[in-house]
This record gives sequence, C-alpha cells and structure tokens, in this order.
Amino acid sequence: MHEELTMPTLRQILYGDVTFLEGEEYRAFQFRFLTVLMLAGAVVTGLLLLGVATGINTIDTLHVVSMAIFMSLSLLLWLGLRGRPHLLLKLAWMYEAVCMAEYTSALYMVSADEMRVIWYFTNIPGVYILLGQKAGMLITLATMLGLAVGNAYLPQPYSINAMATLLVALFYLGAFFHIYGARSMSYFVRMRESNQRLRHLASHDPLTDLLNAGAYYATCDQLIHLAQRHHQQFSVLFVDLDHFKKINDTYGHEAGDIVLKAVSKTMLSVVRQSDAVGRIGGEEFSVFLPDTDLAGAHKLAEHMRQEIEDLMPQIATQRLRITASIGIATSDQVGESMAAIQRRADQAMYEAKQLGRNRVSCFATTT
Repeated sequence: MHEELTMPTLRQILYGDVTFLEGEEYRAFQFRFLTVLMLAGAVVTGLLLLGVATGINTIDTLHVVSMAIFMSLSLLLWLGLRGRPHLLLKLAWMYEAVCMAEYTSALYMVSADEMRVIWYFTNIPGVYILLGQKAGMLITLATMLGLAVGNAYLPQPYSINAMATLLVALFYLGAFFHIYGARSMSYFVRMRESNQRLRHLASHDPLTDLLNAGAYYATCDQLIHLAQRHHQQFSVLFVDLDHFKKINDTYGHEAGDIVLKAVSKTMLSVVRQSDAVGRIGGEEFSVFLPDTDLAGAHKLAEHMRQEIEDLMPQIATQRLRITASIGIATSDQVGESMAAIQRRADQAMYEAKQLGRNRVSCFATTT
C-alpha cells in the first residue's frame, strides 16, 4: 500500500510544525507576528524593486543593492525561524538590526523621498511587541539621537521645524507603546492566571484537589491513545476506602472530609508525575499508570495500600485506622477503552473486598 500524501496547509508553510504549551499564548503570538513581519518586509521590498525594474520609480543604485540584500536576509531569517520558536528572541534582534540598516540606507540614499523617515516610526511598535519595553525604549531613544545627529549629514537635511516634529512624534510613539505594552502585558498575565484557575476548578474535585471524574477519564483517553501509539502497556488501579460510610455515620461528614483529603494527599505522594489520579465517586478513586505492567502496578498499589493504612488521621481526640481495597487491571490490547479496563479494575477491587478488605487484587488481561 502507498502512503497517502497530504498537501501542507498555509499555516504549516508559513510557520512549520510548531507547538506551544499551555500558558505560551503570547509567545505564540510573537512567533507568528515576527514570521508575518519578515515575509511582509520581503514582499514590500520586492514590489519596490519591481517598480525600479519596470521604471515606475527611480532609486539610487546603491540603495537598490541594499534593498535586495534586505529582502534576501528577511527570507533567510524567516527560513531560520520557521519551525524553531526557541530562536525567536535571537532572530528578532537580528531582524531588527537588518531593518535599522535598511532604514538608514533609505534615509541617506533616497533623499528625493521626504517620507522615507516614516519607516523608523513603523519600527517602534514591532520592537515593543517582540523585544519588550526596555528594548523598545532603547531603540526609540537611539533612533531619536541618530536622526538628530545624522540630519546634518543628509544630502537634503530636514528643516529644524521638521526635525523637531519628527523627534517629538517619535518620543510620543515610544511613550505610548511603553505605557500600552505595560498595561497590555499586565492584563494578559491576569487573564492567563484567571483562565488557569478556572480550568483547574473545572477539572479538579474541590475537596481533594484530584481530577474530577470527567477530567480524569478525558486524561485517561489521551494517555491510552499515546500508549497504544507507542505499543506500551498501561495499568489502572481502582481504590475504594473500606467502611467509609461507618466513618461518616459515627464521626460526621467533616471527619469523612478529613479522611478523604488525607488519603488523596497520600495517593499523590506515591504516584509518579506521569500518572493520573482521579476521584470518581464518594470514597472511590482511580489511578492510571502509563507504561506500567502488572508487576509494577501491583508494587505501587501495595505501597499505596500500606501508606493509607499508616495514615491514622486525627479525628477529635483519637486517631482512625483507614484501610483501602485496591483492584488492578492491566492491558496492552489495541483499541481497548478506558471503560473496559476500568470495569475489570472494579471487579478486582470487589474481589479484594470479598477476600477480607485492606488488600490488593489483580485482574490480568488474556491475550
């Protein structure tokens, strides 16, 4: 069979195969912004060069060479950035240097165009967006100083009034973006933190801070897909606290909450960072163990069972002995759903209950 060939999308052509983590939204924006800026600069310069070639406009030969170099470097920097977001800051500084060189070339070699100085103004917002406030302030002041000192050496210097207007306008633009950038970043950070809190609240159980049932099963589906892609085994633990109803009936629901919090904290301390832990019922928990065979799952489950038994949380004036029955199911079958393996882990847990509680029981798959 022949592999199906797929045409790359415009996004892939422009940016390459890039992914950004949660919380990197602004960095993703900067990456795309710089990409578009480089390509737009190359296209605009190419159109100007086309105008020179067709006789629509006349530009000094030396500056034509400068424009050709600028267009070539812009395309090369874009190719260097494409698919490499880790190079964003370095290439942004390189592109800024190339742009400033091109603007300065136009300033000295295209004296017939009084509006050529406008390119310095278009540069300021991009610097603040890509390089930050300190760099934006530095480039703004350096541009003002360069224009003020260099004006006397231009073939056709700007008048004193025109230069004063240019410098004041540059200062105003830099100050505007400095304030706007500070406020925008502050707002962005607050929004990101707020969204993170909302996502956490939506996906976690408010009492134990474990994944709630919906988020847990969604996470497990993703982990199963990843495990099957890499042909890895995975295991699931079904954890049920023994005689939990008796604790609530005897000591009250506040005591039950204390026990649930203590058990949840213990479970999180036992598992790996790559594992998923969810509260799927009142006193029922489930643990997904990627890349874990039956022996590894049993070892972890036994350790977890012992840690829970050793908890002895303080309730009023006494300490309670808490135990748990844990069922294990493991699978390496292609296409097996979380629901199927969870049912088998549940059956194994009930077997542990029937055998006297406070124990680990396994339900292995058959191949």
